Amino acid sequence: MRFDAVMPMRLRHGVGRRHAPVVVASSRYDPVVPSADLFDVSPDASVPEALVARLRAAGCVFAEDEAALLVGASIDPAVVEELVARRVAGEPLEALLGWAEFAGLRLEVEPGAFVPRHRTEALAAEAARRARLASEGHGRPAVVVDLCCGVGAIGAVVAESASPVVLLAADLDPAAVRAARRNLEPRGGRVFEGDLYDALPQEYAGRVDVLAVNAPYVPSGEIAFMPPEARDHEARIALDGGADGLDVHRRVAASAVRWLAPGGSLVIETSERQAETAAALLHDGGLDAVVVQGDDVTLVVGSRPSA
Repeated sequence: MRFDAVMPMRLRHGVGRRHAPVVVASSRYDPVVPSADLFDVSPDASVPEALVARLRAAGCVFAEDEAALLVGASIDPAVVEELVARRVAGEPLEALLGWAEFAGLRLEVEPGAFVPRHRTEALAAEAARRARLASEGHGRPAVVVDLCCGVGAIGAVVAESASPVVLLAADLDPAAVRAARRNLEPRGGRVFEGDLYDALPQEYAGRVDVLAVNAPYVPSGEIAFMPPEARDHEARIALDGGADGLDVHRRVAASAVRWLAPGGSLVIETSERQAETAAALLHDGGLDAVVVQGDDVTLVVGSRPSA
């Protein structure tokens, strides 16, 4: 499978080593919206209208489709009723089903774990593209790290579309790590539990070709305004980026140059409002940085100079 064209991206500008970035002012934190691909259900599924009405009254935009998925999740009416009640109470649909669709892949999720957002497919596609280029350039499998991996969505895309690679992933949330192991180990990846780089085997310091990071970037003061599916049911550490949303980005940027191979790249997701500051963090960490803007996502890419 190839994921190169998931999201049209445009290079906005670069932050070189002698250029000071400027702050822009705009931000958006997308809700957890189920993918249309999640709703690929059998038209023969028998869905009681009363069940659909309950979901619709609870604010589920795709009530008919969600009802069909929930009915199809079990042949036991009592289990279906429990799932519907939990969905009406605000639990994420993906956590109830036990899986989420991401870039055409069905990935396992666990209650409490961060549900991968579809805007992050752009980050995954860029990481996979850079992994293929690194493998071709070096004549060996690229070393790829999915840091703050959640359930391993980015790593799964890389494994599917850029293999062979040496794939490592890490997260601090135990529920996310459990799901990531189920998603990545069958694809040849290794998943570690721990705090950022501390979780990784030290033997890979200075050898990473692609460091893909979807760190939390919602400012602490804005968590209360997130959809309840995220705010109330996902691990706080997967959402809260500190006062300005960039606390974890600072730590990632500060140590990235130690882990990246010469010519290696760090690809990190952020918001449009935070992009210039994030780029400056990468620049201060010794990387050449560019901001890449898509229709619904902002990435910052930092590269370690080859020499």
